Amino acid sequence: MPRDIAIGNGSMLINFDRGLNMRDLYYPVVGLDNHILGHHNRLGVWVDGIFSWIDDDLWSRRAGYRKNSLVTQVEAVNNNLGISLEITDAVHYRKDLYIKKVRITDTTGKNREVRLFFTHDLSINQTDVGDTAIYDPSRDCICHYKRDRYFLINGRTGGQGIYQYAMGIKRFKGAEGTWKDAEDGLLEQSPVAHGSVDSVISFRCNPKEGGTVSLDYWIAAGANIKEVRRGNKYILENGAEKIFDDIEAYWSAWVYKKGRGFADLTDEVKDMYHRSLLLIRTQTDNGGAILAANDSDVLTYHRDHYSYMWTRDGALVAYAMDVAGYPEITEKFYQLCADIITEGGYFLHKYNSDGTLGSSWHPWFRDGEVQIPLQEDETALVLFALGHYYSIYRNLEFIESLYPRLITKAADFLVAYRDPVTKLPLPSFDLWEERRGIFSFTSAAVYGGLKAAAFFAETFNDLRAAAKYGQAASEVRSAMEKYLFCPELGRFLRGVYPCKDGTLEKDTTLDSSLYGIFEFGAFTPEDSRVVNTMNAVIEQLWVKTEVGGIARYVNDYYFKKSDDIENVPGNPWVICTLWMAEWFADAAKDSEGLAKCRDIINWAVRYALDSGVFAEQVHPYTGEDLSVSPLTWSHATFVLAVEKYLYKYRQLEKPLN
Repeated sequence: MPRDIAIGNGSMLINFDRGLNMRDLYYPVVGLDNHILGHHNRLGVWVDGIFSWIDDDLWSRRAGYRKNSLVTQVEAVNNNLGISLEITDAVHYRKDLYIKKVRITDTTGKNREVRLFFTHDLSINQTDVGDTAIYDPSRDCICHYKRDRYFLINGRTGGQGIYQYAMGIKRFKGAEGTWKDAEDGLLEQSPVAHGSVDSVISFRCNPKEGGTVSLDYWIAAGANIKEVRRGNKYILENGAEKIFDDIEAYWSAWVYKKGRGFADLTDEVKDMYHRSLLLIRTQTDNGGAILAANDSDVLTYHRDHYSYMWTRDGALVAYAMDVAGYPEITEKFYQLCADIITEGGYFLHKYNSDGTLGSSWHPWFRDGEVQIPLQEDETALVLFALGHYYSIYRNLEFIESLYPRLITKAADFLVAYRDPVTKLPLPSFDLWEERRGIFSFTSAAVYGGLKAAAFFAETFNDLRAAAKYGQAASEVRSAMEKYLFCPELGRFLRGVYPCKDGTLEKDTTLDSSLYGIFEFGAFTPEDSRVVNTMNAVIEQLWVKTEVGGIARYVNDYYFKKSDDIENVPGNPWVICTLWMAEWFADAAKDSEGLAKCRDIINWAVRYALDSGVFAEQVHPYTGEDLSVSPLTWSHATFVLAVEKYLYKYRQLEKPLN
């Protein structure tokens, strides 16, 4: 089930699914330890002797956010029970505090007793071994803890605290979990459990004759009991309403920090732009790691996840955030890249958010030969993005601090990791991590990275290095023209594969990643070879259903939903479709050409989740979300497409001023 809601502050990230269940709680590093592991932390309602979890089908639910903030605006209605809930959630922008406000309204016109139940299925540090859950009478709260991870859980309604509680065993010797104890409306008041544990607490309130009552609930996270008690005290002293107002004001100021007009784009696009910035922030750790996605439901498919930093994704997200005006986010990313780059000057497959090496399926040894298990574009794109950072902010001291640690190390690798005969990059894995060869996207990224490195070297009067990097960039571009452009097809190839006899096998598969040939500066958007390539991508990869959108490549297998390859070459991806918007913007010579970019931007808004979240893919027939959500790269590509549209719009308007 997708994550319709994500809230966080860079050290605490919480995700909710479509049933309004809390499914992920990352702390204190975004993307590293998920203390829920995708299990269901539910909200239940008991009234008139009837119990219902709000993820049941009898509830209608609508999830979203308050405008331009990371404060949720959620509704859940159960006409059978005669109860409606208005729910607000937020994570404090600085403190590791999660707060929920539930407004309970009776819709029957009767005086009623309503009990709300909150379940806590935690596996602290991603294991259910050795956890403890206790009731703390000194604070009238419960606490889950293990080692240096503490979660204090509390609440208030009508001046009253927790009504009942229960601690127990889950998923061990047939025990379903203590949450089952809630379904009769009463809890057995068991005060402690250890091992594989969960807990439930309840609150009791009495809405009067169609009236509304409020309940505040919170979780304070910390490294010890003192820290979480301080968080608990902070909420009790300041009040949830004031804290919600503070959080909303902060994020509104953050998202509006760079004043911008949106030309003729719709209010829906404007809102999605701001929502994308905010969601990118939730997926970015305060230590600099930009995570791909933090939706643990993907564990169902292969017992691994997207909660890693790919430096490619991170670099392209940083590029978008730099254009949008958030260098305080991207500088930490570039610093982290300098810390983790190998002595050989390249990045490996992917990393955990603390900079340690992530899992990988790229072999170090294949067919009797040693190979470097890398995707070379991940190294090149960090330099490319860093070049754009400097072109915008001119922070020379920051760049100088990275020059020997990151820039020259990576650039020297890009120069050396080339075939001495063709001058193309040596084989590496493609950006989809599926095949090993020499690809147009990778080659274009190498060109862009080397051009940025040459500029930095010239800036620091390192003239020998500037000449070396500049010459290598020119050689890569010439090699792309010679080996990766196919005159017979009139367009660029996806890539080529070296054969043992010294020849290069052509891969003519149309791939949306061919947008890289103009994106990273190797060729202009107006170059006839680029135009032919992009037109071919649009013609053959556009999904010919009512949904539309661009597939990754012909006959894409990942989450495949159709064998009708002629009409559905693959599921439409948000990033792949928005890449076409970028090209339309870059190549536009008039308002008519620019309108094609606007149409695709509107397409993306149309197929976002109702909450404003972008998934990775879209179902080609229903338009439903597929794979993980939110996908950080999707939101960053939307931001960049909008920025490119607005830039070209201003350019085209200038002659009229």
